[in-house]
Amino acid sequence: MSAAGVALVLGGAGALLGLAAGSAQAAEVSFATHCVPPAGITPVDGTTKVEVTAPATAKVGDTVTVVWKFVQAASKNPDIIDLPANSVQPSGTLKAAGAQAAAIAMQGARENPAIPKGAAMVLSDMKGTLKLTTPGEVTLTPDAYTVNAMSTDTKCTPTETVQKAATIEVSPGGGGSSSTTPAPTDSASQSTSPPASGTPDPSASASDGTGSDQSDFTGKEVDIPYTCQSPIGEKKATSPIQIDAKKNGGSFGLTVKFKKSVMDSPADIPKGSVKPSMEVVLGGADKGTVHVEGPTNAKDIKSGDPIEIPDLTGTYKPGADGKSTLSPGVLTINALGTTTTCKPDRTAVSLTLDTSAQASGASGGSSSTSGGGTSSSSSSGGLAQTGSDDHGALKALGLVAGTAVLLGAAVFTFMPGRRAR
Repeated sequence: MSAAGVALVLGGAGALLGLAAGSAQAAEVSFATHCVPPAGITPVDGTTKVEVTAPATAKVGDTVTVVWKFVQAASKNPDIIDLPANSVQPSGTLKAAGAQAAAIAMQGARENPAIPKGAAMVLSDMKGTLKLTTPGEVTLTPDAYTVNAMSTDTKCTPTETVQKAATIEVSPGGGGSSSTTPAPTDSASQSTSPPASGTPDPSASASDGTGSDQSDFTGKEVDIPYTCQSPIGEKKATSPIQIDAKKNGGSFGLTVKFKKSVMDSPADIPKGSVKPSMEVVLGGADKGTVHVEGPTNAKDIKSGDPIEIPDLTGTYKPGADGKSTLSPGVLTINALGTTTTCKPDRTAVSLTLDTSAQASGASGGSSSTSGGGTSSSSSSGGLAQTGSDDHGALKALGLVAGTAVLLGAAVFTFMPGRRAR
């Protein structure tokens, strides 16, 4: 490989480049930026300085990697809260123009040193790839970007014309399509395009509770996109969830399992402070919801440690004969006097059971407590339209104890900056 190719491998970490690609170039640009933190925190104006590295020359058909380096994040962590290591992740868009127009998805790793109060913000390099399709000059210009700090997003947009940061001279060569290939993304911040609200996902087949001698039923793991309404606004996320059941007479003991740790704690949380619950949505032959809940955290959660969601349990007393479906529904988190409510934009069936109607059973939406039955209103999945930004609907737990407001202010107090009126 030529010296140019070596330079590009070092700068792009694994780009798929043709051997004819030219030497890497790096150029720095700065631009005024308007950043909008989560609701309740004042938007801030500051300056972003970026260095973009790309090959100087390449051929049609080459896939090149470009690197966006934050020379200056234009922010400082004020004297409010320490940010733990590996809690901040940037993503954004780099515009390609000239011979080929494209919006290149850029993604950085969730990698940062611990950022003490008062220290400068540190953001990882973002990377993306572009497949070259047309000979000529292709320019690269930084555009909007987003900074995710644990449970909060701040969206930053240029407020002036940004100068091009790099140019690739593309010579004729092999063929290729005009599509761009985005860099791998953190699944905690990915979003989905769900079907219409309230419509069960037909592709989500479930374990079938058939067989008179069967007592244990294992549900299918389903990814549920949520919108979580917290003290500082709306948060979108997706959680993989599984519903299992154990037959006990004519009723079923339910267990709702979250398959992944949902976030790292932004602050110290004492034991007995966090309690989750959910309304499991019934469908098919039966109607209504079943309340399930988990215990409070059994031990203190230190800042930076993962927050684990315990199994949620409750009792389902069927109210109808036939095949009844169970799907994850509204999730509620009570923590230190605050409540976060997470509503799914679509429901997906995790488990199907053969049921026989029981006295005072679920069908018709009769009210009961967590010991069995359903809530007084039926939740059939017709809930607010939402999306996904990261793994785990419970990322909203970053809001417990009011720390998210402090976190947002800490991460996105720009300097020297001009505060928006």
